[in-house]
Amino acid sequence: MKVAVIYGTERKGSTYNIAQQFLHGLCNNKKDIKEFFLPKDQPNFCRGCFQCFTDNIKCPDYQYIEPILKAMEEADLIVFTSPVYVYHITGQMKAFLDHFGFQWMAHQPNETMFKKQALIISTAAGAGTKSTMKDILDSMWFWGIAKTYKYGVNVAAGNWSGVSNKKKIEIQKKVEKLVVKIKKESGHVTPNLKVKGLFYVMRFMQKKFGFNKPDVDYWEKHGWLGKARPW
Repeated sequence: MKVAVIYGTERKGSTYNIAQQFLHGLCNNKKDIKEFFLPKDQPNFCRGCFQCFTDNIKCPDYQYIEPILKAMEEADLIVFTSPVYVYHITGQMKAFLDHFGFQWMAHQPNETMFKKQALIISTAAGAGTKSTMKDILDSMWFWGIAKTYKYGVNVAAGNWSGVSNKKKIEIQKKVEKLVVKIKKESGHVTPNLKVKGLFYVMRFMQKKFGFNKPDVDYWEKHGWLGKARPW
């Protein structure tokens, strides 16, 4: 299984260590894993220049976006991690997701995403993992990711070394169960009803209104305004 990992921080704390447990269970070969750390691997904020809605390679930050996009396209599973920052994702993860607005289904969805799984991992010392994971889940739905898993846990500690052994054992058991589910679906996953429903709503919008000509042209090129589907 090929995996692309986007870490919402360069700090290797609880979220990072849990992600490593998942990777250990999912991949036998480290060469199948490509990891990206924010903000190092994508340091800039979206400028709101709208260039990506005409052609994504025109993005001023394409030098950072291109290798990550390539890794995600080649992966069977995309993993996103973020600790809780004031009940939401890290600022750098938000900036990363903003750069991929062009491949939301409202614009020019990436056909490869409809055949992939995603895993969202979040930790908090106290609370907030649910709202944090939803920040990422919104993009997964609109990217067309076929199936998205979530794992959020309140570790009651400021770093991994401070997490109790009891909590670590509990985490390991849940990780192992989720690994089995992800492996079982890998290679033959199909979009869930919500993703398909969003696709058909956006298809209707493109056919009925067509606000942005490059988007309409993109949908027509792929045959999605006709009988073709990305899954």
